[in-house]
Amino acid sequence: MEVDKVTMLRYRGSRLSKVKKLDIFPKVEETFKETSSVGGTFSIISFMVIIVLVYSEVNYYLNSKFVFKFSPDVDFEEKLKINIDVTIAMPCHNMGADILDSTNQNAFKFGSLEEEDTWFELAPNQQIHFDNKRHFNSYLREEYHAVKDLLWRSRFSTHFGDLPPRSEEPNRPYDACRIYGSLILNKVAGNFHVTAGKSLHLPRGHVHISAFMSERDYNFSHRINKFSFGEPSPGIVHPLEGDEVITKEGMTLFNYFIEVVPTNIDLFLTSANTYQYSVKALSRPIDHDKGSHGMPGLFFKYDMSALRVTIKQERDHLGMFLARLCSIIGGIYVCSGILNSAVQFIVNLIMCNWGNTVLEKGNVHLACDKQPVIAPVQLSCDEPPPVSIIPVPVT
Repeated sequence: MEVDKVTMLRYRGSRLSKVKKLDIFPKVEETFKETSSVGGTFSIISFMVIIVLVYSEVNYYLNSKFVFKFSPDVDFEEKLKINIDVTIAMPCHNMGADILDSTNQNAFKFGSLEEEDTWFELAPNQQIHFDNKRHFNSYLREEYHAVKDLLWRSRFSTHFGDLPPRSEEPNRPYDACRIYGSLILNKVAGNFHVTAGKSLHLPRGHVHISAFMSERDYNFSHRINKFSFGEPSPGIVHPLEGDEVITKEGMTLFNYFIEVVPTNIDLFLTSANTYQYSVKALSRPIDHDKGSHGMPGLFFKYDMSALRVTIKQERDHLGMFLARLCSIIGGIYVCSGILNSAVQFIVNLIMCNWGNTVLEKGNVHLACDKQPVIAPVQLSCDEPPPVSIIPVPVT
């Protein structure tokens, strides 16, 4: 048994020796390695560069990119939710709100909006809240293309919430009306409007009765606290929210032309179907004597886009990420090795030339101040070496 064990060990040893011969990564013994201050400096710099590049690569991998894709919107059966919170500087009994869609169907069959008598002037705490919302939304409207990725990545909601309750109430009658609520509509073009007089619904439409109002009773100065479509979603900017318009002309027509874009949000941790919209605002005073005809009021005319936007969060494959890390580390290592060898070669070349110059001058004290660098070589040529003569016998 012992002989068999010895034979097996020898057999394994022979196989290992054959494997060792295939090693293409030769190992250098520590005694043959030479270190220098130049090599140490390059090593420190290389480690620092590798750490910085690896950190930036990991940060780039974690901060994924957002891809915007466009496709035709074919979901015609989907319903459209509209969220409204508007304050108008007229008492509620002097005006009415309605929504009509392109099918001539009164949208209030799907729900109703609430009316609340209030004051148009905000309390100090409400004014601070609304000003912050207005400034923030104004900045987002102007700089959206520069900060859109940050909004999606941080999942920051641009909705500041409803106005807080009044800290103090004025001692005067109500002079404004707040219209708020949500409606579920058909996903077709429509018109939400607020005009003077209460509305009277008829089989083929509706009319607003304002026969007992004078021109000084009209005031369509308004403040938009909320105007959005679909469910609230972080990253979506609603351009009309935080908008306030003060007019001195009572008979004024305000038109808001809105294009609603269906939007699918597909992120790593959440997904949602919502809507974005763009808006163009126009206004003009109504003066029939000057040929400016129309009905004073607020008209929000919205239409559906034929395209659907899909916002998808994408991240590079893990294998590609690891390959880039390896290429960064290997590339820095190879480049630093080449630079180190080049610098070492230049230093050695300079030192050799300097040493040869010292030897040619024959005075080592010129190399530095009384500090010999190379030991002098002494050769004795005064006497020839002794020669021994051995006589050879002749036979």
